[in-house]
Amino acid sequence: MAGFVRHLYISNMRSPAISTYGLFGETANLPDPMHIETIAARSALHDWELAPHRHARLHQLLLLGSGSGSLHLEGQVLPLASMSLVNVPPGAVHAFAFERGTQGWVATLADDLVEQQLNPAGEERRALATGVVCAADPGLATLMMQILAEFEGTALSRALVLRGLCTVLLGLAARTAARAAPPPRDAPGSALRRRFEAWVDARLIEHPTVADCARALAVTPTHLSRVLRAATGQPASRLIEARLMREARRQLAYTSLPVSTIAYTLGFADPAYFSRVFSRVEGLSPRAFRERLVAGATPHNAR
Repeated sequence: MAGFVRHLYISNMRSPAISTYGLFGETANLPDPMHIETIAARSALHDWELAPHRHARLHQLLLLGSGSGSLHLEGQVLPLASMSLVNVPPGAVHAFAFERGTQGWVATLADDLVEQQLNPAGEERRALATGVVCAADPGLATLMMQILAEFEGTALSRALVLRGLCTVLLGLAARTAARAAPPPRDAPGSALRRRFEAWVDARLIEHPTVADCARALAVTPTHLSRVLRAATGQPASRLIEARLMREARRQLAYTSLPVSTIAYTLGFADPAYFSRVFSRVEGLSPRAFRERLVAGATPHNAR
């Protein structure tokens, strides 16, 4: 397992930064509300391995019909067996290594479509917000085949039918993910917490303050901090810092960018200050963190 992680890490060093794709290597906007293809269609072109990458505004659902492989997801290495469903939310760093001849489907949905279909406070959104691998019902394979046939066709109302099928796909995927790991009951203030997290993610490199967040969310800094501390045990300022350091770990783990470049990319004016902050939070310097990964340690802290 550690060897697989190291192989993925070193092979990715050919690229200076984490690749962020519109649709795998395609950067053009999707002409359809979604895209679907077989696992073999893309993987066979790359010797059945896809290096670490992420999709900024795309949600991906992958289903193995037969065969096996491994998924590298946010610092974890997870086995993939026949009839495994993989949920990859936008922004999650992931990579695949498939057994030759593996069969299955990869459905990629524009986040606009997902936003339209999922209730902002619904259980489906919570179930699909985290990357996960779980056992799929046989009916999902039938649905994937139906979506692929519709996608490749030219029948009347094709886009409308695709949207309907994608709604079914999202619902069944959420049901499967929730069954594998039932989400906790909504706690008071959870909606505010989700709005806080989304707002911080969108403005991370600006290093927003608690006052900035509170103003944008139309609450007082005191109320925001009280709600977040009750939900997480951490003050709002610490949560902002933790999110920034998580992105720093991703950049160190999955890119060959110099530490100074990563610092500037994350909005730090002084690389030395970035290193001090990272060392205080992580317990070791950015350089030492990267060296430990190259030495073969599984990068759990890259999550």
